[in-house]
Amino acid sequence: MAQQHLEPTEPLAGHIGPSPTGDALADYLRSQATEFLRALRQHRESGGASAAGAEDPVDAARALRRSVRRISASLHTFRPLLDADWSESLRPELAWLSGTLGMEHAYESRLERLLLALHRLSGAVFPPQTAAAAVGAASPAAAVPTPDRANLTVGAAKAGALLDRQLTLARTRAHSTALQALGSSRFHAVADNIAVLASEVPLTKAAVTTDLHPMATAAQERLDDAVTALPLVTAGHPYNAEALIHGLSPDPSPHPQDAPWHQVRLLLRLHRYAREVVCGTNPPVELRLLTAGQALDRHRDASEAAAAAAAAARTPRIAPATAYALGVLHADQRHEVEAARFAFQQCWQKQAVST
Repeated sequence: MAQQHLEPTEPLAGHIGPSPTGDALADYLRSQATEFLRALRQHRESGGASAAGAEDPVDAARALRRSVRRISASLHTFRPLLDADWSESLRPELAWLSGTLGMEHAYESRLERLLLALHRLSGAVFPPQTAAAAVGAASPAAAVPTPDRANLTVGAAKAGALLDRQLTLARTRAHSTALQALGSSRFHAVADNIAVLASEVPLTKAAVTTDLHPMATAAQERLDDAVTALPLVTAGHPYNAEALIHGLSPDPSPHPQDAPWHQVRLLLRLHRYAREVVCGTNPPVELRLLTAGQALDRHRDASEAAAAAAAAARTPRIAPATAYALGVLHADQRHEVEAARFAFQQCWQKQAVST
């Protein structure tokens, strides 16, 4: 049977009125720049401290990253309409800022996910986690072979302690790095550029009369091409021995299977943001894109969690029971990866036609 693919999604679905031009792009960039400045003010007023129960700094950092991602994506998708030197110099700085601000939360979420998975697999008790993380990490996945629970319980507590030490240290370092970044001259230069963007967008002379449709469509076509190249047939199988073997090998590099899926996740985000520019900041919700994005987020989280478990298993001189627990944890997260791929496949091909 030939592989099935979803019919292309119209990027302008729900758009009413004249075709959007560079003015619509300028309005969008100004609104995102304003959101960035508002979030930055909130972050400074909260002191940037992430003490227990302090939600404002977390929300402010998330809002900063949200606006930075959208500005960066718009500079990429609609770069022919913007001053080339300005956009090409700003995009790498926005990528640096988004990555730096996101690392602390990534380590925190990864630790929660792994400890909850260890508890689910072994019954061992770990520090309580947030309800939201519990729902996400304990979601049904592909069938996982039942481990030897007696042996697993012996090593699970030590495995959890090892992961807690490693990831808490990484989170602390990421927090310090983020604070240093926010006080650096490099960040202030980025903030100054965005502040100027809130009032003046450096469009080209032709941008005012240029239709945004072709560039938004090109973003979708890049997504469609990347999805077509994915091994969606392989994603239908619940067990992927190649990925498991690679993850526990001495090679610490990410498995090459994961990279195309991560790329699709990025392209899907670019497509979504292009729809926001073309259709307005509140475009019609397309459930398929939302569901596909959630599946790819789960894929990314499980992939990174599996890598963290494998890295912990490479720690010198750990007890065999600890290594066993980490191996079972790694296999569990790789099964979560396969489950997320299968969920994406089902979502993406739901309205497919045979070819």
